[in-house]
Amino acid sequence: MSKAIRFFDLNTGAKIPSVGLGTWQSDPGLVAEAVAAAIKVGYRHIDCAQIYGNEKEIGSMLKKLFEEGVVKREDLWITSKLWNTDHAPEDVPLALDRTLRDLQLDYVDLYLIHWPAPMKKGSVGFKPENLVEPNIPNTWRAMEALYDSGKARAIGVSNFSTKKLADLLEITRVPPAVNQVECHPSWQQDKLQAFCKSKGVHLSGYSPLGSPGTTWLKSDVLKHPVINMIAEKLGKTPAQVALRWGLQMGHSVLPKSANEARIKENFDVFDWSIPEDLLAKFSEIQQARLLRGTTFVHETYGVYRSVEELWDGEI
Repeated sequence: MSKAIRFFDLNTGAKIPSVGLGTWQSDPGLVAEAVAAAIKVGYRHIDCAQIYGNEKEIGSMLKKLFEEGVVKREDLWITSKLWNTDHAPEDVPLALDRTLRDLQLDYVDLYLIHWPAPMKKGSVGFKPENLVEPNIPNTWRAMEALYDSGKARAIGVSNFSTKKLADLLEITRVPPAVNQVECHPSWQQDKLQAFCKSKGVHLSGYSPLGSPGTTWLKSDVLKHPVINMIAEKLGKTPAQVALRWGLQMGHSVLPKSANEARIKENFDVFDWSIPEDLLAKFSEIQQARLLRGTTFVHETYGVYRSVEELWDGEI
């Protein structure tokens, strides 16, 4: 009997549901229906962010689902993220309040620093001249205050390299519960995974299918022969194999889809497992980071002069 792996334990004592619905690049108009479909299928984890521009719509749908008795607030795990323009300590609580207002919630289960790359307050878009120098310790202290207030029941980071996470852990009073990063069979993050495990920080994987719906990222993760061979052997789809690999590696996965059939397919990863001999084959897959964060790299502005510096060599 395979182990279902429906939750992972966080260092706060909370249990994070292992499969969440990603909402990045889900168009307003589609995202509410995707959230409703996912919750009805059994998802209990929705991954949001202010920059995605769809929290208001998600909030309206959540309110409707609560009112109709489809799900209770305490049974859902809602994550959101602090955008780069709100890193100043005085702006952090205001940003969370805005997210809570949009989502129509009293608290989020997890609040993350979205990128270690702050931008000028009030700036819009990704112009390099908006990049400013990070002061992660100051931003983190403001995040800790949100944790103390109960408005964020856990706090963490996203897109932090091993080194940036290690530096943060040196100064925290409340350690990050989660580091949410790109993670899939073609970018397995072995070094970061091992470090997170050693420090009790949970790794959560975004783009676990390699972002097949993204037009500007060329990704063939699900077309890889290893994944297809395993899918065929187990009678599963390549997407299910990629997601189940993530769970067996010990991290939560956040597949994004607005298609009801795929939302359902992506949740069917609990009552079977990938045997050890096939799991070993994942080491044959060539590694390449898809989301390189080039927007946050500039020769003059901000602090990162190269992609290597942004990721501290983990590219």
